[in-house]
Amino acid sequence: MLSRKTRYAMLSLVKLAGNYGKGPMLISDISKSEIIPQKFLEAILLDLKNIGILGSKVGKSGGYYLRRKPEDISLFEVVCHFEGGFALVPCTSEDYYESCDHCKDENKCTIRKVFQDLHSSIIGKLKSISIADLIIP
Repeated sequence: MLSRKTRYAMLSLVKLAGNYGKGPMLISDISKSEIIPQKFLEAILLDLKNIGILGSKVGKSGGYYLRRKPEDISLFEVVCHFEGGFALVPCTSEDYYESCDHCKDENKCTIRKVFQDLHSSIIGKLKSISIADLIIP
């Protein structure tokens, strides 16, 4: 299950994508429209800024904005940043691999094969969906 932080990050990015090219947005406006606690949102947006997805401007017309086009930001990038590695079974994780205690031979394990295929499908799907794809017209 995705963390609340990841879901809020996606919601805020979609909101910012809908405003792309129109200037920065205030944290308070994003917080109110997406129903995200403002203090939590501040930390999320700062995190997204630190990895280069967002920029910020200080002052009267300040706020946060996308540094890249919405179509250039994939869900995979966002999910991986906030969730770290993810896999349905530990023996299929690329970043947090653990062998299964009950498995005699991973190369012959049909269960592992199924979950490797699922893992690859999920990654492929997340890479194919951009923040732009989530904007409601």
